[in-house]
Amino acid sequence: MSVLATTLAAGTTNNLDIKSLGALGYGLAAIGPGIGIGLVFGHAIEAMARQPEATGRITQYMWIGFALTEALALIGLVAPFIYS
Repeated sequence: MSVLATTLAAGTTNNLDIKSLGALGYGLAAIGPGIGIGLVFGHAIEAMARQPEATGRITQYMWIGFALTEALALIGLVAPFIYS
């Protein structure tokens, strides 16, 4: 029997407070930027391999993409504290 089924059968419930929901929210918010950063650097390496003469411009746009993606993670970190 699963933990949820056991809890429901016993008639007890656990109340989640806003801090634990904030931690869960940040955990979920960190998934997207993590994937995004991987895509930014992966595609930048692929572009540099295809056009080595454009390495400077690609690197510049790669760091801009990294900064914008990382800003999403920082917003995800701050949002639970603002809305609590």
